[in-house]
Amino acid sequence: MDAPKVSNIFLYILKVVMQRSHIFASIGGASIVVVTVLLLFSVFAISTKDYAIDIDPIKDNQNLFSTARVTLTNTGKLPVTNIAVNYGGNGTTHAIEKLALLSPGEKVLLSPPENSPLRSVTVTADHGLSITKAYRIPWKIPGMMGS
Repeated sequence: MDAPKVSNIFLYILKVVMQRSHIFASIGGASIVVVTVLLLFSVFAISTKDYAIDIDPIKDNQNLFSTARVTLTNTGKLPVTNIAVNYGGNGTTHAIEKLALLSPGEKVLLSPPENSPLRSVTVTADHGLSITKAYRIPWKIPGMMGS
């Protein structure tokens, strides 16, 4: 008589585990769907504007020298034309660099001229695009070169 009770208990435990595994599988599947949808709308976002640009001017002050660079990215759906990058300044130090075309998703790394004031960069292009950003200074990590 003991044998049937043990097998009944085993079957009951197996049934409970199987019922709960479906719940955990459902929760896991729903979580995967939610994460996938969030990634599609945030990380892999599709451009909504036909013409858009983004600039990221960086000024890195080292102990003996300073380096600067400007990253220019076309974040729109169509090519951007007649791009003018104004590094600022006045008189003889006023420097403008021109690019004819930047394809969608294309990224260009530019170096400001030597005598640029390194305060801000203004980029203009066809279709009324104009954006101005100040140079940002990256964080210094102790022990790294230039910190």
